[in-house]
Amino acid sequence: MRFRNVVYGLVLFCGCCAAAGAADKIIAGKIKLALNWVAEPEFGGIYAAQLNGDFKRNGLEVEILPGGAGAPTWQLVGSAQADYAIASADEVLIARRRGADIVAIFATYQTCPQGIMAHASRKLSSLADVFSGGMLAVEPGLPYVTFLKNKYGFDKVKLIAYDGGIGAFLADKDLAQQCFITSEPISAARRGAKTTVFLIAEAGYNPYTAVVITTARRVKEHPREIQAMMQALQAGWRSYLDNPAATNELMGKMNRSMDQQTIQQAAEVQKPLIETEQTKAEGLGSMTLQRWTALADQLLQMKILDQAVPPQDCFINPPKP
Repeated sequence: MRFRNVVYGLVLFCGCCAAAGAADKIIAGKIKLALNWVAEPEFGGIYAAQLNGDFKRNGLEVEILPGGAGAPTWQLVGSAQADYAIASADEVLIARRRGADIVAIFATYQTCPQGIMAHASRKLSSLADVFSGGMLAVEPGLPYVTFLKNKYGFDKVKLIAYDGGIGAFLADKDLAQQCFITSEPISAARRGAKTTVFLIAEAGYNPYTAVVITTARRVKEHPREIQAMMQALQAGWRSYLDNPAATNELMGKMNRSMDQQTIQQAAEVQKPLIETEQTKAEGLGSMTLQRWTALADQLLQMKILDQAVPPQDCFINPPKP
């Protein structure tokens, strides 16, 4: 289902204007795009757009701001400290319920890379098995944790706080922990640990992830800029998916905690999570109203939202190829 509303129509209309008058200056000054983590392959298309000149070709001057654990990205956009940022779809819904003027314009991951990893020696065959015993390290309060609690129950597993690394996991064969399929399992394998990874998406909770957000006001007041940003992101991700080597080298210089082999492995692992039959038909970064509606309903059922948020107000789509 392709999303249609007045704002989306405005973006498409002004996109045509931008194509007709490409020499017109779209914005004045540098645009700030805030990440929610450091330079890693989950942002590969953004760095590729900068490295390859896709932002500049679309009339944009973009400054990429690295983030870190707990980076308040939607708050930065909502308070005008950043023009664009990275968030997740559930964060967008929560932010809008709190009164923030946040809109998603590009969804990198069609399948959420969030998962639970366990030691292969435990021979677990499903996510449900994770909750049959042992210990589990997660960040309490996250929506996916509430989803898991409601679906599987935590009465048979001992919960401990996730500390952001894999040291505790490597030291204890009975410990399972949250992970991104593009990160911790690769690091664990590099240190000799064999793991089994279960995606949360396969259990039924699959928010769009690494979503580029801005404000609805910006969409309305600067439609040509929005169109240019979406086109640059599509070009950057197309380039990165096809040939990530140069961008990986750049990110490796910016993030010394990941070596090139790990970066390359992560880039390869994430490909099927980003490019799907949906994006081949509708364009990289595209989203559906059906997915947004299902997510909004889940957040209501979990009481993370106390009131419905109209999902059609939460996103606009990049142009169809």
